[in-house]
Order: sequence, then structure tokens, then C-alpha cells
Amino acid sequence: MAGTSRGEHRTGLVNGFAAYGMWGLVPLFWPLLKPAGAMEILAHRMAWSLVFVGAALLFVRRWAWAGELLRQPRRLALVVVAAAVITVNWGVYIWAVNSGHVVEASLGYFINPLVTIAMGVLLLKERLRRAQWAAVGVGFAAVVVLTVGYGRPPWISLCLAFSFATYGLVKKKVGLGGVESLAAETTVQFVPAVGYLIWLGAHGGSTFAGEGAGHSLLLASTGVVTALPLVCFGAAAIRVPLSTLGLLQYLAPVFQFLLGILYFHEAMPPERWAGFALVWLALGLLTWDALHAVRKPRVVAVSPLVEAAEPAQAAEPAQAAEPAQAAGPAQADVRRVG
Repeated sequence: MAGTSRGEHRTGLVNGFAAYGMWGLVPLFWPLLKPAGAMEILAHRMAWSLVFVGAALLFVRRWAWAGELLRQPRRLALVVVAAAVITVNWGVYIWAVNSGHVVEASLGYFINPLVTIAMGVLLLKERLRRAQWAAVGVGFAAVVVLTVGYGRPPWISLCLAFSFATYGLVKKKVGLGGVESLAAETTVQFVPAVGYLIWLGAHGGSTFAGEGAGHSLLLASTGVVTALPLVCFGAAAIRVPLSTLGLLQYLAPVFQFLLGILYFHEAMPPERWAGFALVWLALGLLTWDALHAVRKPRVVAVSPLVEAAEPAQAAEPAQAAEPAQAAGPAQADVRRVG
């Protein structure tokens, strides 16, 4: 990044704002697809995303990765796992937004870095610094407070956060760029998605052809909504430092949170405000710790789980995945939101 010109840096910032802005505003899009249900929307998203990224790869003639992937069964198996995990994530997110749980969905992306760290400790036996332990402890307290506030565990938030943490780890092991990875995953998703849509149509439950051309066009545009922010993010990832991306990524859940309160008018009783305040305190601790660690002259080891989110292989535009939240601004966690 040191050799990036000022103009390139500005271009990267514009693309970064565009990517995270689109991911932050995506709750406005899913309600437009009603009366289609969450499962139908999800199936269309999976099918049309493959059409869109397939056309993009055909245009740039970038197919060499596919042959290499087909010759590596272990990587193929990981692609299947990634496709399954992101299917769950997409489905829960779409259902949450269209069922009036936008604020709870945004919480999932706020707590994702805490979940990532917790998984690193439990699965990889990582050692944390004191500030990181404090952040995890505060995050756990936040979940307890929110459980009391909601009258149940915030399962939507936890499902989104855990699925993103798992997805990021699997994607790191696969080692494909953003568009290529999306193409591979949606190839796995395509047959089940189309099969479900055919079954839905045969049983009279499809809205694709029964709600007018505008509705059909909106369902088809789910592929663009999925892939376009990814392209913008890829353009940003090669032009701006990870520390900048790490700060920009918080735009998405902040926008979603504000939309939930100001646009969708979701309730925020005092106990929920208290829970969110604890989450933000935990994120503040992680941000401070990451900035402090970066300023030290020593080399800081990067967790394989946190590194799963870093756009380290973003050597060309659209070669990183969509965002969730990283453990700090120095470690940009970039996966699929919404």
C-alpha cells in the first residue's frame, strides 16, 4: 500500500464507502421483494448470483482457477461447506429483515469480532491479550443483558455472527478470490436453488411470474445486489490499508442499526440499549487494542481465524469476500453481509 498514489487511495476510499454503504443499506432492498417469502428470495439470490458472476468471469476470461479447484477434492469439499454456511447466513438475514428484526440482525455483525476471537480460543487454543479478554467478557455480559431484554437469547444475532466466523475460516482455507469464490459457492447452491424454485412453481407458491414484470426483475436483480458490493470492495482492498478497511467496515452494521430504529421503527427498550452499549464498549476495547498492537515495533502474530477475514490475497479487484466485523481496524474482516 505504501506505493499507492493519492488518486488511487481516493479511488479506494470511494469504492470502500460504496461497498460498505451498499451492505449497510441492503435492508431496504429485501422488503421490496414481498410477497415472495424468505426461502424463495434466498433461492433466487443463489441462482441469479451464479448467472451474474458467471457472466462477469466470462467477460474477463478468468477460468483457470476452476480447473485447479476441480483437481483438489479437499478444496472442493471446503467450498461445499462454505456454500452451506453462507446459505444459512443469507437465509437468516433475509428472514430477519423481512420479519422486523433489522436491529437484531445488525447486532450479529457488531458481535462478530467477539465471536471470532472466542472461536480462536476454543478451537485453535489461542492466547489473548488482556484487552481482548476484557472485550470478550464485556461481549458475554452484553449477550446476557440482551437475552433478558428480548426474553430469549438473541439467536438471530448469534446465528449470523457464528456463521460468518465459520465462513471466514473456511474461505481462508479455500484460498479463492471474492468473485471466484462466489462463483464456486453459487455453483454448489445453483441446483438445489433451481430445484426448489421449480418445486415451488409446481405447487403454486412461486411469485416470480405471478406478480408482474417489475417483481420478476427485482428477484433477478438479487444477483447484482450480491455481487456489485463485492466488486467495489475488491477495488478498495488493493488501494487502501487494512486499518482503513477495518474502520470502514463498521459502516454496514451502523447503517443497519439506524435503519432498524429510524426507518423500520423497531422498538429499543432501555435493556436493549444497555446491551448494545456493552457491545460497543467491547468493540472499542478491541479497536484500542488493535491500534496499540500495530504501533508496537514488534511483530504481532495474526490468528489464523482472524486472518481468515483479511483481504491478503486481494491482488486484483473483486478478490475479497463480503464483510463482517473484524477484531480491530488493523485486521479487516471481510465477508458477506446480508
